[in-house]
Amino acid sequence: VQLQASGGGLVQAGGSLRLSCAASERTFNTLPVAWFRQAPGKEREFVAAKRESNGATRYSESVRGRFTISRDNAKNTVYLDMSSLKPDDTALYYCAARPYWSVAYYSPTEWRVWGKGTQVTVSS
Repeated sequence: VQLQASGGGLVQAGGSLRLSCAASERTFNTLPVAWFRQAPGKEREFVAAKRESNGATRYSESVRGRFTISRDNAKNTVYLDMSSLKPDDTALYYCAARPYWSVAYYSPTEWRVWGKGTQVTVSS
């Protein structure tokens, strides 16, 4: 499966954006999915994940309550709705998938398939 992330852009602090991650195959709908981000000079960090079985979600502490991960199986697409954006949210955002859920879902090394990133820039 191939992933394509989109929806990034420049937004003022306090604003909102919706990122999309479109997959090339319908089997994507049966896979756990996640969003990560990487700011310049920093390591890639976990943002959000969604299980394939029960749809349970996980969020990093820094985005919980502000970001929401969801999926539209009819469109083979996963979304990341971001609100109350802060300058610290500025980063290249990546979507990822793997064959089954991992308890180490927060680690980038656990994820097998990655889309190209989409840039999010939040101005103060």
